[in-house]
Amino acid sequence: MTEIDLLGRLAEHTTLGAAPREELAWLATHGTLRTLSVGEFLSTKGVPVEGLHVLLSGHVTHCVDRGSGPEKVIEWRGGDVTGVLPYSRLVTPPGNSVAQEPTEILCLHRSLFRELTNQCYEITAILVRVMLDRARVFTSSDLSNEKMISLGKLSAGLAHELNNPASAIERCASQLVDHLAVTETATLALGASRLSDAQLEAVRAIRVSCESKGACSVLPPMDQAAREDAMTDWLSAHGLDTGAAFALADTDVTLEELNRLAAIVSGPALDAVLRWVAAGCGVRSLVSRIQDSAMHIAGLVTAVKGFTNMDRAMVAEAVDLGLGLSDTVKVLGAKAREKAVSVAIDLEPDLPTVRGFVSELNQIWGNLIENALDAAPQHGSVDVLARREGERVVLRVIDNGPGISEQIRQRVFDPFFTTKPQGQGVGLGLDIARRLVRHNDGVIDFESQPGRTEFRVVLPVADQRELSR
Repeated sequence: MTEIDLLGRLAEHTTLGAAPREELAWLATHGTLRTLSVGEFLSTKGVPVEGLHVLLSGHVTHCVDRGSGPEKVIEWRGGDVTGVLPYSRLVTPPGNSVAQEPTEILCLHRSLFRELTNQCYEITAILVRVMLDRARVFTSSDLSNEKMISLGKLSAGLAHELNNPASAIERCASQLVDHLAVTETATLALGASRLSDAQLEAVRAIRVSCESKGACSVLPPMDQAAREDAMTDWLSAHGLDTGAAFALADTDVTLEELNRLAAIVSGPALDAVLRWVAAGCGVRSLVSRIQDSAMHIAGLVTAVKGFTNMDRAMVAEAVDLGLGLSDTVKVLGAKAREKAVSVAIDLEPDLPTVRGFVSELNQIWGNLIENALDAAPQHGSVDVLARREGERVVLRVIDNGPGISEQIRQRVFDPFFTTKPQGQGVGLGLDIARRLVRHNDGVIDFESQPGRTEFRVVLPVADQRELSR
């Protein structure tokens, strides 16, 4: 292809064709024509890109592997421009660019960019606009991917959190059917015993002890086992059914109370009384577990609703940090338990509200606490502290992980920088956190050393008069 033919094709180029002819002539003179066959790489991940690529014809796709196989992020056809652009900081591409059909490209080496910007003002201006558009495409794609990864983690954690109480409800409901059948049989036997008023009063006393069991009565496993053995021995010594031992041991009924009952009620009537009391205790215990599990599920739903800020308008308001932090820790609870990491929230008494956007602040806490959980070692700790300092509230997220090395401290807030394995993030968590903090008129920074990394977020105290306007 002659230089005149190349100039003619550049004049018809969709992106560059509007540039002055003398600038297109400079590009044709200094560029190198290259052809790609189907499947040939234009650029390869990790290998520096040599220069500007002006597609004259053909089709090239850029694919990035985020852990689940190559995914197309962007594509170029004849009339487009790619590669390194003037003022771009691109050195190596995040993925591979591959020709999907025979492709013709005019390549301009990056060493000629200074001369390009001096000689070709219009082409440079066009290429800068292309660079900005390309940055928006990549940012949008990777931001969407980061959100999907976060959503996947959140969904997996919630599924695990909800599965435990849901399974408990199912088990207890199944056992409740059997306990109700036993209760009916014991009630009939108790009615047939024709107890006197004094005997009924003793039965009521035993039942009160059964119903009065509180949280403070929960015993360590070894002590509970010893109590069950004692109940079994007592029942066996009185010639009674030992099947009630487990249910009786789980109450506050004492051996002295059982002895007082045995002094008034004996024989088959005593056996009927204890079976009735044990069955009633079992039913109440199962109902209590079902109630606790249902409350746990309701609490998780409330936490997720608060964390995602559903049904709330996107306006700045006075925000209670305690509620948002509590919801965030609940949502990330499964991840903390997976590594046996303790998470502690320590808020200054009467901590004032801050001015901000609730959903954005919750996303900040989610990113920072999740990163701290990732950094903390097995059986480690994450501490969340908030204090008022003048007209600001300072929130600290501290982990006892290995720390951030000196070599990467300047890059932790950079977009797409990550130390996580492929597929577990694209390095936007801290970049997003920093942008959201700024949007909420705050400041974020960090300090790190081996065994202690602290991220600090400083936010303005809410001015109620301003917010009420």
